[in-house]
Amino acid sequence: MQIYLDYSATTPTRPEAIDAMQKALTQHWGNPSSLHEWGQRAATALELARMQVAGLINALPESIVFTSGGTEADNLAIIGIARLYSTPQHIIISSVEHSAVSETVRQLEQSGWEVTRLPVDKLGRVHPWDLQQSVRSNTVLISIIYGQSEVGTLQPIEALGQIARDRNILFHTDAVQVAGRLPIDVQKLPVDLLSLSSHKLYGPQGSGALYVRPGVELAPILTGGGQELKLRSGTQAVPIIVGFGVAAELASQEMDGETARLIELRDRLFDRLAQVPSLVATGDRYRRLPHHVSFCIVSPNSGTVQVTGKTLVRQLNLAGIGISSGSACNSGKLTASPILLAMGYSKTMAIGGIRLTLGRETTEADIDWTASAIEQILDRLMPKVALSRR
Repeated sequence: MQIYLDYSATTPTRPEAIDAMQKALTQHWGNPSSLHEWGQRAATALELARMQVAGLINALPESIVFTSGGTEADNLAIIGIARLYSTPQHIIISSVEHSAVSETVRQLEQSGWEVTRLPVDKLGRVHPWDLQQSVRSNTVLISIIYGQSEVGTLQPIEALGQIARDRNILFHTDAVQVAGRLPIDVQKLPVDLLSLSSHKLYGPQGSGALYVRPGVELAPILTGGGQELKLRSGTQAVPIIVGFGVAAELASQEMDGETARLIELRDRLFDRLAQVPSLVATGDRYRRLPHHVSFCIVSPNSGTVQVTGKTLVRQLNLAGIGISSGSACNSGKLTASPILLAMGYSKTMAIGGIRLTLGRETTEADIDWTASAIEQILDRLMPKVALSRR
């Protein structure tokens, strides 16, 4: 029996998306920038996908810029704004951003940009008051993650975005974990830039998009032929983008029912694992991603970690269950999670984080079996660790 519970890392590509990709590979293989029939067939497929992705967030198709994934979308949003200025300005981010944002901003900081990293509470949420107090006269961009991939907490994006809009400051959000799981309407949401990723919503890996509100100016980070509204040069990977489009359209159609189902399974798993003495829940219990469950492993007596998150990941893998010990981008490193540290956890506890994320194939039986396996593994491992310290 195998159970995959790492849907925040990646999702399996839907059969419908694969079928569309195969058709594009065999019938729409022309260069979409070419004016002849072969090129125009590819261009038509590309623009259909743009409409499908735009529909997922209620955007105008011409506001969607295709990228290689969420990381490039984040980079384009941040660097694309920074390059508009001849001298360094001020950027605000949260202290729980994905590395695609935090590392990009860190590099800008090394070149003279001023950066404010907003604190979060124990649940991982930014307080709007802190954002209000951090705005300066030279603040040109605010970037706050929508749904935190490691602990699942949803940020109050409407309130944060409105603060930015009231002060005429551009606002970007990394919505990679939210899109396709919760409704997003950029006509109502006060955001100027929003990042998406295909493989988080059952599309293929290697494609993403940046929503750019009409009228917002960006400088490209890839130059050349001027594709993608002159913001992302390079011949588009039409088959992959086509798969993204199909997955986005299906996610939009199925969202209501699937989100409700995932929330029910999420809460079931939370309730089961909350009974395990060596586990402590992380993130906001309810204002969180609908498919996301996260805990820290601790000693029931001393409050210190006895088993690392990576240890449990490996043990569960031997049992045929796939989870992660944090963001997939950092899961190979045995270091304290910067997200958990920012939330106030000790360095010892911050190496004990685990993340279980659910998806279309997850069942109640998967939830119950996984919870039992985790409890048995921790019961087996904890005494051994304690005995080795005597």
